[in-house]
Amino acid sequence: MADVLSQSQIDALLKSMQDGELPEETQEDKKSPENQEKKYRTYDFYSPRKFTKEKIKILNSVFENYARILTSQVNGIFRVMTDITVMEVQERRYYEFVNAFQENDCMTLVDTIMPDKGKQNMPLMLHITPGLVITLINHMLGGGDEIVHVENNYRYSDVELALYRRVTEYVTGALKDGFSNYVNVIFQVSRVEENPTMAQEVGLDETVAIILLNVDVAGLATEKIRICMPGTLLESIFQVIDTRKHLVRGFSYEDNREAILDNIRCSKLPVTGQLGTVRLDLEDLYRLQPGDVIDLGKPNNSQVKLFIGRQPWFMGQMGRYKKNVAVRITSRYPEDVKEEEPSGDENE
Repeated sequence: MADVLSQSQIDALLKSMQDGELPEETQEDKKSPENQEKKYRTYDFYSPRKFTKEKIKILNSVFENYARILTSQVNGIFRVMTDITVMEVQERRYYEFVNAFQENDCMTLVDTIMPDKGKQNMPLMLHITPGLVITLINHMLGGGDEIVHVENNYRYSDVELALYRRVTEYVTGALKDGFSNYVNVIFQVSRVEENPTMAQEVGLDETVAIILLNVDVAGLATEKIRICMPGTLLESIFQVIDTRKHLVRGFSYEDNREAILDNIRCSKLPVTGQLGTVRLDLEDLYRLQPGDVIDLGKPNNSQVKLFIGRQPWFMGQMGRYKKNVAVRITSRYPEDVKEEEPSGDENE
């Protein structure tokens, strides 16, 4: 169906024809959904995504937990009020992480140790903006509550570089607790690289996950923590997580089921044969004596009802087996008949 012009568009068109000018786009046109430009995320087909949305969601959950733990530790250890939150978790190439460094930035390389697989070949990379590092060092050395503002290309002194490593050890120490809900992994600071572009541990085209944390320092400054996890390291971590998921599922739906069935097979239930029931007054019960006969109102060859626990299951015939009274099962108890074991005011 063809588009229908609004009254304002018709008026503008008529006016332009009279003036000899083309009509300008009206505000109504600009607001229309058809004329609004849609924003799309660029997808590079030469660099397809390596990790699924579920894996990225797990990473986001890990680092949200890490951000909460780190906030508590920084506030307690350095006595400075901070609020650390996760800004983004994205899959990128390693060169994108390296290209974001300033001239005098430092990068910390962190060894990753998994008890099940030992030390991993690929380290984790960590970068903290200079403003946050200097502020934490200032509080570490007993400085005041002021926030230290420095330029992004700030060059650390030798003393500050020595303390820089101490700061990164505190920051990476909380990573173990962040991953604890999914996998047992230990992070240890290996070295501080003063020229990040010279680090050769990871190829420039290697797939990595870049985690950007926003650090609000006492509401007076905003700093950043960037974490880079190589794809091979993430694959090892996700492999352990997937293995544990399969083990949990297997235990819940297979192994545990067999264990329950084994326990049920060994259970003991009482089996009761009911010849009949009769209701007596309390006065008649009081006068009963040895030798009295209670009429059950059934012939002597009538069937016996067998109870398993408190539920009737079988019908049987009364008889003898090896000088003992016994019941031969003749049929299943009708399922449509619901009748429970007689209570205490009835006698078999």
